[in-house]
Amino acid sequence: MVANIRSGSSPGGALRYNKEKVDKDEAEVLFWQKILEPYDKCGSLDIDACMESFIPYLEANRRTTNTVFHASLNPSPEDRLTDELLRDIAQEYMELWVMATSPTLSLNIKDISREHLHIVSLRVDERGWKINDSHEYDHSMSVLRELERKYDLHPSIKGEELAYNVGLHRANYREGNVKQQISSVVRSCLRNYKCSSYGEFRTLLERFNVSVERHTGTIDGRNYAGIVYGALTDDGYGTGPLE
Repeated sequence: MVANIRSGSSPGGALRYNKEKVDKDEAEVLFWQKILEPYDKCGSLDIDACMESFIPYLEANRRTTNTVFHASLNPSPEDRLTDELLRDIAQEYMELWVMATSPTLSLNIKDISREHLHIVSLRVDERGWKINDSHEYDHSMSVLRELERKYDLHPSIKGEELAYNVGLHRANYREGNVKQQISSVVRSCLRNYKCSSYGEFRTLLERFNVSVERHTGTIDGRNYAGIVYGALTDDGYGTGPLE
């Protein structure tokens, strides 16, 4: 299993991102803790209700800048996991992170061929203290290895380890030369890692702040199919397609 962890200053962006997937039936909420009922009367994910639960924690600690913990947990394509097992994995992952005292929303994402988890939480506990996130990569990998052993899951090829091995770096749109950065990431990933599906390729690229979308349609009666790459922020939100 591979984890892609992002941070941000406000949970609003992460919540809206996941709400869009829920509204498109590309995701469903698995569990929530220390959050008010996350659905409105129409059965839609209620961002305002979720934010009401996050705000007291944010107001209790105004010194911490990147308070948002937004993680994507990606099982191996060989694993076939039920919603119940995915829920258990998400809960235990947060408990082992010592983040179980913070408001948390977990979703099962189904917009790619392989289901995976999104977790939105905070790096601030109920006392307003910042949760220690030093050595985040090592801690996350240690937790995932423990969960793999417990639930007999297949270890995945890790995008993080690939980055260290071949010198890959995240694309940073603020530095300019976005096309060159994205091209370098895509070429390196294709050269050093054989993806078994489009979904796996997409997940790998997102680790390096690169998005990929398949586009099909018809122009003047002729069908077309192509791929559009784009840059992502560190929070995982698009900055525009690569033209």
